[in-house]
Amino acid sequence: MSGRRLARSLALAGMVLLLPVPSHAHLVNSGLGPFYDGVSHLALTPEDLLPALALALLAGQRGSRAGRLALFALPGAWLAGGLLGLVLPTTHSGTVVATVSFLGLGGLVAAEARLRPGWVTALATVLGLLHGYPNGAAMGQAEVGALGLVGVVTALFTLVALAAALVVSIRAPWGRIAVRVAGSWIVAIGLLLLGWSFRTR
Repeated sequence: MSGRRLARSLALAGMVLLLPVPSHAHLVNSGLGPFYDGVSHLALTPEDLLPALALALLAGQRGSRAGRLALFALPGAWLAGGLLGLVLPTTHSGTVVATVSFLGLGGLVAAEARLRPGWVTALATVLGLLHGYPNGAAMGQAEVGALGLVGVVTALFTLVALAAALVVSIRAPWGRIAVRVAGSWIVAIGLLLLGWSFRTR
């Protein structure tokens, strides 16, 4: 009798686990409110997280001034692009933008490109606008709104501040090489993303 009860309990548990639940393809709902949904969105979206990290590494390689400029340019442009996405939403996939971001920024980090702080700021602005726009559209579709976008921008500000400051503080040659290796890994992920986009067409 206990064996039958156990089998029934397992079958019931299996059926409960197979029940369909709503899924969110772009924005993860944490249940903690719009702000924290935005924070978790950046952490759980590699196509946004890795280019932002690459830009922070690049800014850190170029010194404290470039790091400070990127610290405000990237989140500011991301917010502006996101607000535009909230007002004029799109359903367009950001695969091309993500792939170019991975390859371009990762390549600049791997090469330890000697860019002036103004160029790093320009890259931060372009990256923020291009990635912020689909983020804003996703926030609108998920009914998270501007508060979710503020969560993304806050997480982004924190990421850039920590990563750029860490790279600026590195003095050992092996540490600089490790940063360049991280850039090459981001390029490799971009190549995988590019291959995957061709495979799915």
